[in-house]
Amino acid sequence: MYRIEVKRSAQKELLQIPQLYKTRIIEAIDALAEEPRPPGVKKLKGEEAYRIRVADYRVIYSIEDVIKVIEVQRIRHRKEAYK
Repeated sequence: MYRIEVKRSAQKELLQIPQLYKTRIIEAIDALAEEPRPPGVKKLKGEEAYRIRVADYRVIYSIEDVIKVIEVQRIRHRKEAYK
């Protein structure tokens, strides 16, 4: 079981998302504690991070397997997720 840490900037981004998607995103993040690399996950090129899709939004996070921590770095709409 992994511990999930959400950066303050990602928390602020989550507040801007419509409630319809916010609930699904929170459920997806919670599920990462059990399975940090779920089906459909992509490793990002150029950085040590992964992304999962939740509707039109992307959750960008890093995994520290040694200490069992997942850090959510960004939660953004797909058009802005990789900027």
